[in-house]
Amino acid sequence: MSIRGLKKKQPKTFKVKIITVDAEMEFSCEMKWKGKDLFDLVCRALGLRETWFFGLQYTIKGMCTWLKMDKKVLDQEIPKEDPVSFHFLAKFYPEKVEEELLQEITQHLFFLQVKKQILDEEIYCSPEATVLLASYAVQAKYGDYDPNFHEPGFLAHDELLPKRVLRQYQLTAEMWEEKITAWYAEHRGIARDEAEMNYLKIAQDLEMYGVNYFPIAQNKNHTDLLLGVDAKGIHIYSINNRFSPNKSFEWSAIRNISYSEKELTIKPLDKKAEVFKFFSSQLKVNKLIFQLCIGNHDLFMRRRKVDSIEIQQMKAQAREEKARKKMENQRLAREKQLREEAERAKEELERRLFQLEDEARQANEALLRSQEAAELLAEKAQIAEEEAKLLAQNAAEAEQERQRLEITALKTKEEKRLMEQKMREAELIAVKLVKESDRRAKEAEHLKQDLHEAREAERKAKQKLLDITRLNYPHMAKYPQYSPTDARDANFDKGSIKLDLKDIDLKRLSFEIEKERLDYLEKSRKFEDRLKELKSEIHALKLEEKQSGLYS
Repeated sequence: MSIRGLKKKQPKTFKVKIITVDAEMEFSCEMKWKGKDLFDLVCRALGLRETWFFGLQYTIKGMCTWLKMDKKVLDQEIPKEDPVSFHFLAKFYPEKVEEELLQEITQHLFFLQVKKQILDEEIYCSPEATVLLASYAVQAKYGDYDPNFHEPGFLAHDELLPKRVLRQYQLTAEMWEEKITAWYAEHRGIARDEAEMNYLKIAQDLEMYGVNYFPIAQNKNHTDLLLGVDAKGIHIYSINNRFSPNKSFEWSAIRNISYSEKELTIKPLDKKAEVFKFFSSQLKVNKLIFQLCIGNHDLFMRRRKVDSIEIQQMKAQAREEKARKKMENQRLAREKQLREEAERAKEELERRLFQLEDEARQANEALLRSQEAAELLAEKAQIAEEEAKLLAQNAAEAEQERQRLEITALKTKEEKRLMEQKMREAELIAVKLVKESDRRAKEAEHLKQDLHEAREAERKAKQKLLDITRLNYPHMAKYPQYSPTDARDANFDKGSIKLDLKDIDLKRLSFEIEKERLDYLEKSRKFEDRLKELKSEIHALKLEEKQSGLYS
């Protein structure tokens, strides 16, 4: 067979892109494939066995529609694009997630979808519940809380709370993180699948959980109601209240559901009860409502019947898997506990080792200090011994010096006594000289006075003599060569002799006074020299006394 023949026999395909909540996949579909073929391929790729909860959703003309399983993919009104995009989502919700969701992948897909619906505000949740749910989401993503690893700001890039809650309370991102972390720290030891299941168990009690809403009218002109379809039945809501239904029809109380064009009829099981009719905007909406009603009703009836062999096997496997995971988690928890205890013991040993090393280091330092102190003390002892020897030597020298000073002191005392005696004698001499000086000064003063009087008398006598000469010898003025002195010498020898005698006495007296004055000055000079010598000797004695006092 040629290669061209093989190529002709290869089936024609088209590309499909499957978008899950957290991933995207691409497949090649055969042109003849039905919706179930593509759906089974996706489920096999995901490893999903609980396929009855899910479906492939696409959007056409602004309306979300589910891919029909019994019709060819290309025969349905799908988007004309390459590749064709489908969203793999949960189409039907369980009544009790813990009992019905058996596989871990099923739980994980439901967890991601419900979490997205809460964050997108498709499901209303109170602020307190959103914080608790966020803590379980963090536990599922990050595992056990570790303050050393999960530092402040580690949730900065995670979307955990609806924007409505963030707007409602004026809290910073750090405050919200602190609140979430406070709950997150209490979930220690919870595995990822348990955290996701706890998330779903809280979410399934919310009023809007698992409800698909459609606008309807009780007549053809007004759209004033909402019809909700969920796992428990059909509910009628007012347009502004999606929490509390005005009227509810449980699946067990519904006898028949039918639609004709835009009209949809709900017949209760009680034939006496009123038949409920309403109108939708399009025929497609009625078809979608009808599909959801059939699927939810089938699951409702299946839950109340004995499980099929496949379900029983799946539940048994789930129980075994849970038991195995529980044992594995217990083993891991025990190993983790043992590891933590070992780490704590290691830290304790390291701390003790560090403490012992520190104590050893301190002991070594103390030993070194003791050795240094011992060496220092030995050195000080040696120095003290040398100082003792030096002090003994100094004491001997001091004793010798003391004896010498005692001898010197005795000599000094004798010399001091002699000097004091000399000083007293000098003082007496000085007093006598002072008195003699005073007396001589007085005598000199008297002599000076007598001299002055004698000179005054001489002057007066000369003046008188001159006057007498002028009166007795007026003719002598005509003879200039003749002097009164000559006349006086010639005619008055007797008066001249008398005057000469007086002059001689005065000169002698002056000579004697001068001689006595010179003698006095000579004696005064010698006495001053002697006084200086005495002062020098006294000063030397005082210095010796001071030095002898210091030696003592």
